[in-house]
Amino acid sequence: MTRRDLLKCGAAGMIPAPGAKPPNFLFLLCDQLNLDGLSAHGNPNVRTPNLDRLAARGVSFMESHSTNPVCSPARSSLFTGRMPVETGVITNSRAIDDGIPNTGEWFREHGYETMYCGKWHLPGPPEHARGFTAIPGGRPGEGCLMDPWNSLACETYLRNRSGSQPFVLVSSLLEPHDICFWSIQHKELVPPELPFPSLAGKLPALPPNNKSRPKAPKALENVSWKLFSDDQWRYYLYCYYRQVEMLDGEVGRLLNALEASGEAGNTIVIFTADHGEGAGRHSHVQKWYPYEEAVKVPMIVSCPGRIEQGLRDGKHLVSGVDVMSTMCDYAGIPAPPDARGRSLRPLLENKAAAWREFVAAEVRITGRVIRTADFKYVNFENDPVEQLFDMKNDPWEMKNLYEDPKYADVMAQHRKLLRQWNASLKPTTPTPEALPPRPAAGQRPRDRKAQTQF
Repeated sequence: MTRRDLLKCGAAGMIPAPGAKPPNFLFLLCDQLNLDGLSAHGNPNVRTPNLDRLAARGVSFMESHSTNPVCSPARSSLFTGRMPVETGVITNSRAIDDGIPNTGEWFREHGYETMYCGKWHLPGPPEHARGFTAIPGGRPGEGCLMDPWNSLACETYLRNRSGSQPFVLVSSLLEPHDICFWSIQHKELVPPELPFPSLAGKLPALPPNNKSRPKAPKALENVSWKLFSDDQWRYYLYCYYRQVEMLDGEVGRLLNALEASGEAGNTIVIFTADHGEGAGRHSHVQKWYPYEEAVKVPMIVSCPGRIEQGLRDGKHLVSGVDVMSTMCDYAGIPAPPDARGRSLRPLLENKAAAWREFVAAEVRITGRVIRTADFKYVNFENDPVEQLFDMKNDPWEMKNLYEDPKYADVMAQHRKLLRQWNASLKPTTPTPEALPPRPAAGQRPRDRKAQTQF
């Protein structure tokens, strides 16, 4: 069955409610943001008044997980409801398998106007996003330059759109991804001598697990910046939080534009990130890890009148694959075939609902994560070292329990869950990896790397 056949099947199964006006969707996606990177989530080192406003108007999921702590694989899940091993996007610079419809294709087939602005990364520019009309959004590669153009372009769309079609607008913002340039373009992430003496005494505290290095599979060894001084780490965190605040400013512009458009009462706003950031935890920067700093991401959903306001859900395990199913549920259309996610609607409306026992994630191609309510289990194919963390008593993941005989039953249970999960999936051959374009005459090689690698 072709992708178009799948879309037609979905359209045939749609049963619209008589006289009901389908909701719009404003999907705000950012890059490399920790779950606890917002002041609304208790972070004293950052000010995010606009994201806090969104959280006050909706539901914040505190057990929200990326399907893969790398840009392209995680985004393939957000836009299909499938795991990366099923979309073919197991690393960056790969396109979603042609047989799997994305959000743009699925919602356009069901009568929506589908618009996209900002980072696509699956691969190529937004013009390569099947099913979406691309809104030009500035120079790719650097959030400090790209995001203001993105939010301005989306603001123009929201304030000036006409027509009766419901819309899906994706604003894919890049910040705080610019923190990556500390390691891409510098031999040292931060200078040994801090450049701004006035910041002395004002830098964030170190996370409790800054120097913790629990026993890990080989794929996770030697991936730290553990030689940094405490002040270097604290300065790195200070700069990261300023980039989060830059993101917050653009989110504010978009929320204001939505309110000015007159569509706020019928628009579901979804805010999330593709993955987190090392942020000095386990001496890490960037992503690629199964630890909380990389796998946990914000997930805030808001629409006053439809969704509970000011609710913080710390109980239910949710995943990036849930976005597609949630949008389909509210739109009154079926989810795509084999979608792995669950609709968050009952949780958003504070209704009792049977929920999943665990969420899963993929790491570094062969790694798998199973997260249950109390434990996190990590397994890499053909590696004898596994990981088990007691997430209730060791939330900073500092003690690997996999060799402790007291946890033999817990290990057996999680291995079984992993086997069952793997058996339920429909893996596909990884899609071809797109080679980065050759730099144009006069273009600096580091610009090309910044635009394609991450």
